[in-house]
Amino acid sequence: MLPRPAAPARRPFCPARITPEMTPPPSQQIFDDAYYRDPYATYARLRAEGGVHPVLLPDGSPAWIVTTEAEVRAGLTDPLLSVNKQHSGTGFKGFSLPPALDANLLNIDASDHLRLRRLVSKEFTPRRVENLGDQVQQSCELLARRLVDRVTSHGSADLVAELAAPLPLTVVGDLLGVPEHDRAPFAARVSAMLEPQSPADAAAAIVGLHEDLLDLIALRRREPDDNLISGLISVRDEQDRLSENELLSLAFLILMAGIDNTQHVISSGVLTLLQHPDQLEALRADPALLPEAVEELLRYTTPNHTAIRRFPTTDTKIGSTVVPAGDTVLLCLASAHRDPSRYPDPDRFDLGRRDKAHLTLGHGLHYCLGAPLARLQIRVALEVIMSSLPRLALALPAEKLSWRRTFRSHALKQLPVTLGSVS
Repeated sequence: MLPRPAAPARRPFCPARITPEMTPPPSQQIFDDAYYRDPYATYARLRAEGGVHPVLLPDGSPAWIVTTEAEVRAGLTDPLLSVNKQHSGTGFKGFSLPPALDANLLNIDASDHLRLRRLVSKEFTPRRVENLGDQVQQSCELLARRLVDRVTSHGSADLVAELAAPLPLTVVGDLLGVPEHDRAPFAARVSAMLEPQSPADAAAAIVGLHEDLLDLIALRRREPDDNLISGLISVRDEQDRLSENELLSLAFLILMAGIDNTQHVISSGVLTLLQHPDQLEALRADPALLPEAVEELLRYTTPNHTAIRRFPTTDTKIGSTVVPAGDTVLLCLASAHRDPSRYPDPDRFDLGRRDKAHLTLGHGLHYCLGAPLARLQIRVALEVIMSSLPRLALALPAEKLSWRRTFRSHALKQLPVTLGSVS
């Protein structure tokens, strides 16, 4: 492998090389209680003030947030915006991953990315996803029955815990070849990493996931089967085109992204439909609209509000702002999806919307390899919920629901539901 380029020297966030007429205002602390209650109001204000803003992240580190659809879409394919942390010059923190987990597709550019993507694509085939279809259907129907039983015995149930979370865990477990008894610890560690109680909890979760994946790869070397990990091991061991760290980090990425993101689209999607009964009734009347519903939900309820952070490799103009090399750039997908210059009446959830094109699953080089599987799970989950739970309702007012308190995603912690209208 080619040696990594040396990281650029660190320098202050306020860049001296920007011309006076382009000098940005002081960094804003936008991630406050109002943001966590309603991030879309914050995005609307930022868009009205301009497309690119210097902000302080919750940990105090500086970044630039890009809020308009045109600039976000362009940024996702801009070769000057690198995902490789070696180009960070602003002290970006983020997850502190061991090298064995850090060589994944979210952290590498161009030639190495394309090489790994081609290798994974040969194993992550449409046929493999298609073969999972029956398993997704069966798993979702089983979970729906358990949810009904839970509501019947307790009066209400948490749709996140009973259906939205275990479904992708089961599917990704099957895809990777994770033994059933190991799946719950995997999921618990992913949750602890993404929403830790403390930095120590996050670090412990990452160490645990690393050890779990080492054990899984060792198991599939001894007992290969027809799953994705076994296929990637074959590429690693027999064809020597994949390093051991790349194998580990790819498994880590599939596990993390496959479980967390799909779970949140399902739970937020159900909430959105319950809050828009006219759209829900239209969907019940014509289930052929399900694919349209999935796309509008992916736009409307984007689980990750920002794409993976990027670092300009040289001073780069984004809109009318020059962002210095090495600074952290956040392309805000959720703001882009509510940009009125791109979507008419963007805050309206509308299954009949003509233009449902979105950036939730990526764009360009970093388009999600698991997009077909994510769409399949969301569609099946909505189909089963509508047919199995015709009187589903929220168990408490929507404003009392609890959301994950992180700037990168707007995700429900729980979704308490009943099987009838709340009086």
